[in-house]
Amino acid sequence: MRGLANSVQIALGAFGIGLLIGTAGAYGKLYGGPVIRDLMEVYTTVVRAVPELVLILLLYYAGTDLINRMLEAMGQPRIDISGLVAGIAVLGFVQGAYATEVIRGAILSIPQGQIEAARAYGMSPLLLLRRITLPAMLPFAIPGLANLWLIATKDTALLAVVGFNELTLATRQAAGATKAYFTFFVAAGALYLLLTLFSNVIIGWVEKRARRGIPAVGGAN
Repeated sequence: MRGLANSVQIALGAFGIGLLIGTAGAYGKLYGGPVIRDLMEVYTTVVRAVPELVLILLLYYAGTDLINRMLEAMGQPRIDISGLVAGIAVLGFVQGAYATEVIRGAILSIPQGQIEAARAYGMSPLLLLRRITLPAMLPFAIPGLANLWLIATKDTALLAVVGFNELTLATRQAAGATKAYFTFFVAAGALYLLLTLFSNVIIGWVEKRARRGIPAVGGAN
């Protein structure tokens, strides 16, 4: 259960960071200058092309080493980055690339007349984002973002390779100590399943709220 709590913490933190990066990345791809668009394209292409396990190992070890080298260069002492913070940052960086494409596609799905009308009324970019873009794109983005959340809950298991005590590593240690492999791994699988089922209930409620006033597929009431 402690491993499950750690997994949920990492998944929540990584998903939140991924949303922030994804929103900024989508706007950069759609409305940024040539340099910003090229940087965002490189970021999303590299992250989606390289296996997530390789990225986790690279960012976890090389990233923390780079931070400490920079601190030493500035005359500051080295710091010990906690596994929880590092895990959230690494998975958030990975999630951000996928969230960028999900949110970019959702923004492109918004009828352009709504955005043009808002600009004609003199809305600032931030006001346009808050009142038009985000509410209008949410119904289109939720299915993709829901998949990213479920992926985040599973990707926490990859942090076992760097020694973070999430659900998979805790299960493996308990099974190795007791030799009750079947019991512990079935229990871990059941916990992942329960987390997914609970997430589906929350996602369904959020999607229903976001789609209020939108006709159902096929014209059903």
